Amino acid sequence: MSNRTPVLLLTGFGGQERALELAEPGTVVVHHDLSGLHEGMVVRSESTVRPDGTAEERVALLELAHGCVSCTLREDLLPLLRALHRRQGVRRIVVRLDPTLEADALRDAIEHVVVEMVGGVSAPASRDVEIVGTIGFVDGATWLDDALGEEDLGERFAVPGDDERTVAQLAVGHAQNADLLVVTGDSPDPARLRAVLRRLAPDAPIAREQEPLTGLLPRLGVPRAPIEPFGPLLPGCPPLEPDGDVRLIEFSARRPLHPGRFHEAIDVLLDGVVHARGRMWLATRPDDAFWLESAGAGLRVGAAGPWLAAGGQGSPDRWAMASAGWDEAYGDRRTDLVVLVAGADPVRVAETLRWAELTPAEFAAGPGEWALWHDPFGAMHADPCEDLAPDPAAGTREDEEMS
Repeated sequence: MSNRTPVLLLTGFGGQERALELAEPGTVVVHHDLSGLHEGMVVRSESTVRPDGTAEERVALLELAHGCVSCTLREDLLPLLRALHRRQGVRRIVVRLDPTLEADALRDAIEHVVVEMVGGVSAPASRDVEIVGTIGFVDGATWLDDALGEEDLGERFAVPGDDERTVAQLAVGHAQNADLLVVTGDSPDPARLRAVLRRLAPDAPIAREQEPLTGLLPRLGVPRAPIEPFGPLLPGCPPLEPDGDVRLIEFSARRPLHPGRFHEAIDVLLDGVVHARGRMWLATRPDDAFWLESAGAGLRVGAAGPWLAAGGQGSPDRWAMASAGWDEAYGDRRTDLVVLVAGADPVRVAETLRWAELTPAEFAAGPGEWALWHDPFGAMHADPCEDLAPDPAAGTREDEEMS
């Protein structure tokens, strides 16, 4: 038994207002309203139901710390969670997240950001509270279009000017990081929507909006573990068979990727693809693995850390996975990608990615030759990337990085 106060997160582009359904005696519902962000203000509300059934709401106006949303929430929400744990009569905390906030980022902050408490031990909020689940609300009428689109987040929501995230990134993240999904509204293609969600969040039960939230809580189960760059890419055993134009593609390569061809090949992941993720071995980068993640028309590539064969550190599970396919010359270096398509041609996706792999002749040339090749990822994908293209005849492309 834990003496920590349970915390439930509600996330999505709509539906979180139903958090008040959970405001029973002993529950505090916390919400930070970011709609006044451009005025430099955040409104925090706490809704509580007293033991006698009467309701109480506390509202506070917060100035945006350092002009930073993340800083404001870290400096306000994390200490608040620890304080609520100490408040008499509080048995559960429900955090209604603003649509532009990501549950995974908050989970990480609760686990790792140290909070100083007057009269208490300085420690992460996880010392006092534990996240017991995330409910993700999915707008059936718009979610698929959002997840496949290219709209910048700032076109729809009040976010800082330097926020380069896309609507697709948030839509995919809200669903992927949920432990239970609630579909609201009417979908134009409910079977297709369900097929995507079952592959994106296979462990999350899917409920309809007519079901009361209090009745759904027993279905939450154990919160899922975050996806790690060197961990399994298909946690939860999602369906691998196709369902209409929806399917998961698994791509693996034991020879490294040609940086120039791969730079061109990733265009295939930006149309008709809901989500892609995985680790890569680039021929010009022998020591570091790279992590790719995409949502809709937004994609990012970044360093994931050194390969074990290059001196990287790893858990016993990572070593066990690597040992199963260890290569005598190159160790655990390899490329593994998972692509969730909804409309894209799976054969074209697979063939294009395979085209980026080194040919046997290129592979035989060895690392000394590979090091001489132009690497368009050297600037970590600056936009525009015309000057980085290995072949001017191939034309230009406009990548949208997610941050």
